Amino acid sequence: MQNEVFQNVLTFASTLSVIIMALVQLIKNTWPIPKNYVPMVGVIVGLLIGAAAYPFTELTLVLRLWSGGLAGLSATGLFELAFNKREGTTKNN
Repeated sequence: MQNEVFQNVLTFASTLSVIIMALVQLIKNTWPIPKNYVPMVGVIVGLLIGAAAYPFTELTLVLRLWSGGLAGLSATGLFELAFNKREGTTKNN
């Protein structure tokens, strides 16, 4: 039972992450947002989309919020990984 619930949450989060990534990009291009607030915007958008997605899934509100939050964080990380190329290392010697 636990594995099935966890699998449903991750499946729903994977589906939402594409939508949330597009919405966060739209928000970033519409309003000037400091770069360090973008992950927070992604989580908030994820929570809102997760809560609003009740007609599309049988998950409870808490599980939909978890899915939305995870999708918001993963969408932000996915965009950073795919489109922002960074050079160098994290440690300066």
